[in-house]
Amino acid sequence: MPIRTLVWGENVHEQKNKVVADNYPEGMHNQIAKLLSSDSNIVTKTTTLQEPEHGCTVEALAETDVLIWWGHAAHGQVQDEIVERVAQRVWEGMGLIVLHSGHFSKIFKRLMGSPCALNWREAGERERVWVTSPGHPIAKGLPPYFELEMEEMYGEPFSVPDPLETVFVSWFQGGEVFRSGLTYRRGAGNIFYFRPGHETYPTYHDETVGQVLRNAVNWAYNPNTYPGLLKAPNVPVGEALEKIEERGPTLHQGREGFR
Repeated sequence: MPIRTLVWGENVHEQKNKVVADNYPEGMHNQIAKLLSSDSNIVTKTTTLQEPEHGCTVEALAETDVLIWWGHAAHGQVQDEIVERVAQRVWEGMGLIVLHSGHFSKIFKRLMGSPCALNWREAGERERVWVTSPGHPIAKGLPPYFELEMEEMYGEPFSVPDPLETVFVSWFQGGEVFRSGLTYRRGAGNIFYFRPGHETYPTYHDETVGQVLRNAVNWAYNPNTYPGLLKAPNVPVGEALEKIEERGPTLHQGREGFR
């Protein structure tokens, strides 16, 4: 079965900024989907902030194996209810790839449980992205490093939890470095944060960036989901694996527990 991938785009800058519109006349989300299309193992759909329920309806997420998220100007406009819905799907096993300024998105901060803050500078600097884990599936087929001629600088410290793996580290012309490719697992869901992708530069027209994204989708995909991870069921004494006798007082008269 192909990996059902939903590309979520904020779709704000494309409507208001001519430079961004010229870079991405069909929207950043559609260009990202185009980069994924060369992998026959991936089927893509796109949606945006402006769609009902931001395009993240219960039905849409149920049919999504991997969600790609790009946001910047309108993080605060994403409804908290939708954030919780996405988080629950990640806990169940849906993959999540967060791009560039999505580090400040509600969903990434929710799953990281940290400020996700960093230093930045928009000056069109060259970025050299070093592969620090050459054996990682996300780095498959990549050279030891690749360069983006113009990008926004992100610099350390990056206030996120320690990752499972650091796949990429970036160097910028101004001298800063940044952990630009990080993996996490929350519940049963695989998460990858990938730094490049500032909207005023043509980053998502770069074929190496496309290779990273295709690799990331294949890595983040989990063929199994585990909705039971969201539950906290009571196990009655009579259903214990080993025979036991109930003793001592209990607070849970209805056996449902406090939530």
